[in-house]
Amino acid sequence: MTRSVRIHEFGGPEVLRLEDVVVGEPGAGEVRLRIHAIGLNRTELTLRSGRLPVKPTLPSLIGFEAAGVIDALGPNVSGFSVGDRVALVPAYSSSQYGLYGEVSLAPARSLVAIPDSIGFAEAAATWAAFGTAWSGLVAVGALTAGHGVVISAASSSVGLAAIQIANLLGARPIALTRTSAKAQALLEQGAAAVVVADEQDVATEISRLTGGVGANLVFDAVGGPGFAVLAKSAAAGGMLVLYGALDSRPTMVPPFDVFARDLTIRGVALPAVARDDQKLATLNRFVSGGLARGALRPTIARTFAFDDISDAHRFMEMGEQIGKIVVTV
Repeated sequence: MTRSVRIHEFGGPEVLRLEDVVVGEPGAGEVRLRIHAIGLNRTELTLRSGRLPVKPTLPSLIGFEAAGVIDALGPNVSGFSVGDRVALVPAYSSSQYGLYGEVSLAPARSLVAIPDSIGFAEAAATWAAFGTAWSGLVAVGALTAGHGVVISAASSSVGLAAIQIANLLGARPIALTRTSAKAQALLEQGAAAVVVADEQDVATEISRLTGGVGANLVFDAVGGPGFAVLAKSAAAGGMLVLYGALDSRPTMVPPFDVFARDLTIRGVALPAVARDDQKLATLNRFVSGGLARGALRPTIARTFAFDDISDAHRFMEMGEQIGKIVVTV
């Protein structure tokens, strides 16, 4: 028996239950992982609250990202051994594997070896954030040197990863945040400029920062009515990549801005991108190379103990953190 988190109903952090479960032998293409650290992601809050468009059958496991040690290999698994330290690139749904647990099965194709110089907490904070940012900025957005990119929810783990990737590519990251409380921290994290949505006219300020051209790429986690403002902030022929819906209100798309200035709107989700073996391999090379050179590094806002995972969800819902929330097991 081992402990895992399950939900029996949708709701607040209190619905997360630590329960004794049996984790069986790994199947073909799977490993069994003894988990040391869990990275929290907003997709898990969406699952827990019942906001996912396709809801899992209850009771449901939960958990999207983790790092640990392999303790069993299933059939047809090569390139890894029992005892290897590994992290996971989330190429599956947030309820498919119970990574909120002490032990879980996991797909071998998603495994990434953890270098000796990197701890479990840092490894668990890496791949969802940098994988999502790479998917939006590189795989879909084709961001290149000299381009301006507006990054909403910039203090999130994905937002900070996007700032680092933009700088690595020689682009100019413009961080968008709701209040000025995080502005200085975002500049210290590498943003070329910060726009404060509650205190500045977003479209006017982005126009000023881009010399009147607008942003070549907009990377948005929020959606809602503010999406129309971001569309007005994009350059002619620019692209808006939507990867989240933090604002639960309808996302507004201004048609005249879209067709008059030849804008492209794309959605991106890491599991969908990572289902492609070639893209998954390219993502791994890009992020691993950036980590090895020190150009990429996750920011951990706070860690919680496994028994306090409900408190970790409450902290994430407050939205005050800068970086990733990690739960240690």
